[in-house]
Amino acid sequence: MTRGVRLTVRALSLAAALGLWQFLTAADVNLWLRFEQFPTVTEVAEAFGRRVRGGTYWQDLADSVTRIVTGFLLAALAGVAVGTALARSRVAEDVVGPLLEVLRPIPAIALVPVAILLFPSNEQGIVFITFTAAFFPVAVSTRHAVRALAPVWEEAVRTMGGGRGRVLWSVVLPGALPGILGGLSVGIGVSWICVISAEMISGEYGVGYRTWQDYTVVDYPGVFVGMVTIGVLGWLTSTAVEVAGRRVTRWLPGGAGATDRPAPARPARVPATPARVPVPRTPTTEEHA
Repeated sequence: MTRGVRLTVRALSLAAALGLWQFLTAADVNLWLRFEQFPTVTEVAEAFGRRVRGGTYWQDLADSVTRIVTGFLLAALAGVAVGTALARSRVAEDVVGPLLEVLRPIPAIALVPVAILLFPSNEQGIVFITFTAAFFPVAVSTRHAVRALAPVWEEAVRTMGGGRGRVLWSVVLPGALPGILGGLSVGIGVSWICVISAEMISGEYGVGYRTWQDYTVVDYPGVFVGMVTIGVLGWLTSTAVEVAGRRVTRWLPGGAGATDRPAPARPARVPATPARVPVPRTPTTEEHA
């Protein structure tokens, strides 16, 4: 399937979903699910147009993106470092590993009271929630990816005289890169979930805060504008992480850097015709004579 066909299918899928939404809400369908109170697509589009013309929408957008980028970058650096240390050091595994396993099942949004008590401002607390949400997927994925590396690679570098630093930068991190990128892709999605929830609870600005305010004043088109904005922002950031991952792993044969293009067909190999070997002729009786 060509790229143009795939893009067309995706566009038609979104158009079909919007058309179904418009039909159910405009017809006030009320079967098991109730759509009579849902805003239509046109009402949401009109509300979106009004929001875009105002400065508040763009301020909320900038605040949410700033929180996500700050928390996610800190989580990426810390998660890769901690995950690598857990996989490479028994001391780190014994000291930090139990603490990580105890804290990992706690939802990041449940740490909102801790963030309110711990940090002097709500902004720092929201960044902390975002950091926590992305840190654990990155750390765990990095730990598993480093442990799964073949020991023969490290032994080859050490045989040629490479030290611990050389092994880390030439073998461990490049070899674990596909697994690390998987953790980053999961982490960015979880970060959006938690930052929006944190903004709803303790934020002053942001897409999540504005969406909750619209709900309290029963502005349902505004609520859906916030939901659509969150979905688009999450899709854009996840796509950015995946594109960056494909670029940095382009050197991998058939790995994360592989494209969707089919491999060129190889020409069929024609078996070579075996050469005829002359068979020695047995001389006859007359020739002997």
